[in-house]
Amino acid sequence: MKKLSWTFMLAGLILGLMLAVQFRLARDVQEVPSIKQTQTLAAEVAQARKERDDLQRQVNDLRAQLDQAAAGPRVKALKEELNRVRILAGMVEVVGPGVEVTLNDSNRAARPGENPNLYVLHDEDVLKIINELKAAGAEALAINGRRLLATSEIRCIGPTILTNRNQRLTPPFVIAAIGDPDNLIGSLRMRGGVVEQLQFWGIQVDIKRVEQLRIPAYAGGVRLEYAKPAGGEGQ
Repeated sequence: MKKLSWTFMLAGLILGLMLAVQFRLARDVQEVPSIKQTQTLAAEVAQARKERDDLQRQVNDLRAQLDQAAAGPRVKALKEELNRVRILAGMVEVVGPGVEVTLNDSNRAARPGENPNLYVLHDEDVLKIINELKAAGAEALAINGRRLLATSEIRCIGPTILTNRNQRLTPPFVIAAIGDPDNLIGSLRMRGGVVEQLQFWGIQVDIKRVEQLRIPAYAGGVRLEYAKPAGGEGQ
């Protein structure tokens, strides 16, 4: 019986020593710098993920607000105004009903003593046609496929016409104008108008109604050296 008691005491002592050693080993393992650093980094990663998720939710909310604003009436009106200005500035190709006016020199021979220049198409003749079309409501104009702007000139250079600073055109001159065809044709053909004056000298004028006219965008550059918005910047 005494031997059995010593056996239990010895077993308890051994078990206590084993538990003490295991506890110390576990504490030492937790205090190892590499493991503590790993735990710290894991916590930082978890925090970063949480912040990322919060930011993503904010991005989604802002996108939804932007989409809602883009579909609003104010933005639609601004887009329509921008398109109108781009058309007036000649920056985009346009299509629509209108007329084509083809001009060429007279096929009559000058009589003896007459000035032959009266039977030749001049820049001022072309300019009169263009101005008449503008007055009749033409919204876009081109001559021989070149888009005309408010700053486009029509100037005679020998037998050719110069426009858009460096584009030389030769007859026949085909003027395309988008607008109400009835108004455009009626303005050109009115009694005593520009077409009647040109035809008096035999200048060839052909006016054709076009249901779907295509006018290209302006191909040159626009540079303003002197004009600037009134009132200064920000107004």
